Amino acid sequence: MAGVSSSHEMGLHTEPLKGRDIKTMFSLENEGGYGYAFARDVDFNKRGEVDAKGKNATETNNEIRALMDSGHGSIVIKNPGAEHSLIVGILNRMNIIVEGSLGYFGCGLLDGPTVRIKGRVGWSFGENMMAGVCVVEKNAGSTFGAAIRGGDLVCKGSVGSRTGIDQKGGTILVGGDTGAFTGFMMQRGRMVICGNAGKNLGDSMYDGTIYVGGEIQDLGVDAVPEPMSDVDKAWLTRKLKQYDLLPEKGVDHFTKIVAGKQLWSYDNLEPSEKKMVL
Repeated sequence: MAGVSSSHEMGLHTEPLKGRDIKTMFSLENEGGYGYAFARDVDFNKRGEVDAKGKNATETNNEIRALMDSGHGSIVIKNPGAEHSLIVGILNRMNIIVEGSLGYFGCGLLDGPTVRIKGRVGWSFGENMMAGVCVVEKNAGSTFGAAIRGGDLVCKGSVGSRTGIDQKGGTILVGGDTGAFTGFMMQRGRMVICGNAGKNLGDSMYDGTIYVGGEIQDLGVDAVPEPMSDVDKAWLTRKLKQYDLLPEKGVDHFTKIVAGKQLWSYDNLEPSEKKMVL
């Protein structure tokens, strides 16, 4: 704590950051909390409903925001009709339940809410998710969790190809199988596939970890297996239990895949070495 005392003496705690100075930014008593300054003040016990039948995405999303403006912290969406681009750009801590299926680009750009989808979802579900939890009870399309940065994104069924493409953080969990190029260009975070994985798993991944409980058709460029540690097994067990996805036989059979890191210095390799890497 000596460094903190010295910083106070040097007057390094006066820069304003959106109404909060550095000194109080991480105080539990901070009245502003840790949400966005423009986030709605919602009550989780205040429940509202949106009937999406016959409405387009803009109309449904506007109704969701209107309920948030009036303080509703729990919202049920009925008759979504697999409409595209629903529940996007929600930056509040709140609960959302979807009684049905969503189309393409559902739940994109989320930062904070807990969402449960009782049906299926289309392509690019949870794209660019920052924080929160999304649980899909059935199957999902391709590019599930593309470029997510945080939170838990869960599909209890199977997903399509390019799951977690360009993943930058967070956790993706799949209860069934995943398609080709899962984890393509993965940068950080963790991905758990309880079933089988298609071709080119982890292709060109820069960092991060992929766990697969079933068979792997083949590995992509610079993706390599690594022995499972006790820490890996403990984390997998806890995380899969959390979403009722833990296999009866446990997690000892899972395969761990990480980046070989040969691509980290790709530009410095000789032409012959580049051919070996690719």
